[in-house]
Amino acid sequence: MIGGSGFSDLPLYWQVIGVIGGVAFYGRFYVQWIVSELQKRSVFPMLFWYMSAVGSFVLLLFAAVSQSPNGALNHAFNIVVYARNLVLGWGEKGALSRARYYVTHAVIVAVVLLAVTLLVYTWGKEIHVTKAAPSSVLWLNWTLIGLGGLGSALFACRFLLQWLVSEASKKSVVPLAFWYLSIAASLLQLVPFLYRQEWVFAFGLLANLPVYARNLWLMHHHKEVAPE
Repeated sequence: MIGGSGFSDLPLYWQVIGVIGGVAFYGRFYVQWIVSELQKRSVFPMLFWYMSAVGSFVLLLFAAVSQSPNGALNHAFNIVVYARNLVLGWGEKGALSRARYYVTHAVIVAVVLLAVTLLVYTWGKEIHVTKAAPSSVLWLNWTLIGLGGLGSALFACRFLLQWLVSEASKKSVVPLAFWYLSIAASLLQLVPFLYRQEWVFAFGLLANLPVYARNLWLMHHHKEVAPE
C-alpha cells in the first residue's frame, strides 16, 4: 500500500473521530431500515438527513487527515443534497423559517468551499507521495483510485437522481434506482478501500449492503416509493 495512512497509524483521537463519523454516516441507513420495517415500506425519516450531513462532514475531515482520495471525493459535495432534503423536509412540516433557510444555505456555501480545499489538498498530496513509487505499483494504486472514483460518481448520481425527483415532487423522494446505484457504487469502492486499509470506509460500505437489498425488496414487494 502506498499513499494513505492505515487506520492503525493514525493518532487515537482521529481513530475515534473517524469511527464516530462512520457510525453517524453509515448508521443512518440502519435508522432508515428500522423505520421502514416498522411502516412496512421504504421510508426516509428526517433523522436520516441529519445523520447524513453531520456524518459526511466528519468523514470529509477524516479523509483529509488519513489521506484518502476516494474518501475525500465521496464527501466533498454531497452536503448540498443532504441540506436540500432537510430544507424540503422542513418545508413539508411547516418548520422552514426565513432565518433557517438563509442560515442553512450559508452553511452549505462554507462547507463546499472547505470541501474543495480539502479535496485539492488530499489529491495533491497523493500525487506528491506516490510519484517516486515503481511504475507497476503506481499503476495499481491509481487504477484502484480510479475504480473508487467511478464508485463515487455512481454515489453522486444516485443523490443527483434523488434530488431531481424530489425537486419535481416538491418533497423528499427516493426512487427505486437509488438502491441499485447504491449497491453498484459500494462494490466498486470496496476494492480500493480494502487495498488501502481504509477500514472506516470499507466496513461502512459492507454494513450498508444488506440495507440496500432490503429496501429493494420492500419497494418491489409493495410496488411503491414512500419517502418522508
